[in-house]
Amino acid sequence: MNPLSLARPEILTLKPYGSARREAGLAPVLLNANESPQPRPGLCGLNRYPEPRPQALVRALAESYGLPPERVLVIRGSDEAIDLLLRAFCAAGRDAVLICPPTFGYYAVSAAIQGAARVEVPLIPPDFRLDRTGIERALREQPIKLIFLCSPNNPTGGVLSEEEILAVLEMAADRALVVLDEAYIEFAAAPSWSGRLDAFPQLAILRTLSKAHGLAGARVGALLADPRVIGLLERILAPYPLPAPSIEAALQALSDQAWLERNIAYIRKARQELAEALAAREGVLRVLPSEANFLAFAVARPKEVHEHLAAQGVLVRDLSRQPGMEGFLRVSVGRPEENAAFLAALDQALAETIAP
Repeated sequence: MNPLSLARPEILTLKPYGSARREAGLAPVLLNANESPQPRPGLCGLNRYPEPRPQALVRALAESYGLPPERVLVIRGSDEAIDLLLRAFCAAGRDAVLICPPTFGYYAVSAAIQGAARVEVPLIPPDFRLDRTGIERALREQPIKLIFLCSPNNPTGGVLSEEEILAVLEMAADRALVVLDEAYIEFAAAPSWSGRLDAFPQLAILRTLSKAHGLAGARVGALLADPRVIGLLERILAPYPLPAPSIEAALQALSDQAWLERNIAYIRKARQELAEALAAREGVLRVLPSEANFLAFAVARPKEVHEHLAAQGVLVRDLSRQPGMEGFLRVSVGRPEENAAFLAALDQALAETIAP
């Protein structure tokens, strides 16, 4: 399958913007970008535009993911990859995307911005498995170009099985791109699907440095895909997508594997401890098993519990309006003192909301 057969024709023929830094190469005198010739004191180098495709970072990410550099597109968090895919593959008013709620809300927002129709095939509670029959029916009946799957899923925390993902890839062959969001994969026992890209040209994978690597403020992510998809998205990428400080922060983080391993180990241990503590509380009705860095848990009166927690200075996410998540809140794994503060505040909130 050639994934470009699904792309918008006008994007395939688009002549990309030629940024000044892309032309620079190794030239010692840079007078083609209208930059300030003088750097600010203490901010050396920021008077120059950064590389449009920072090669050192591309190589570092490619090595981290076990892929050749031509399969890696560096972007401003995985959110930007979602937007780029919508713009490249979905014509407004004609094409559609498929999502499986409850899931990451930005898929739907990005589709709406692009003017693409949204087809929803909800996950099947109580275990939130894929509705494979519903997905197959939607692919037959709707002009779907992109299928968004999130594993581990936000907000449930569950991981899609190999069988489920393989089934969707088979259904989507020659019909749609399958976009697998692996923002939380470092916290899971299951491996990434990045090693299977050769076998599935219709597969694209979202990765980020925001979670396990601790760089949410730097906004660095990657799209892993067929080189033809990477080349297509480069046509519509912003001229200078990543600021120089973010590039440097990412390179520093990727060079410190020991910190990453410690952080992942802490999150997994603290997640288990927090899940056990939640399950032991009388007012907590259910705790979903999670392979991410958060837990979804159900209470009888989620709106009131959410408000009580906020009044005590503890912010969690109210999920109760999402399909299949009635009664659920989501809490991120924090530092030990933050987890303790959350549990103490939750005890008070539960006492006040379940009292006769």
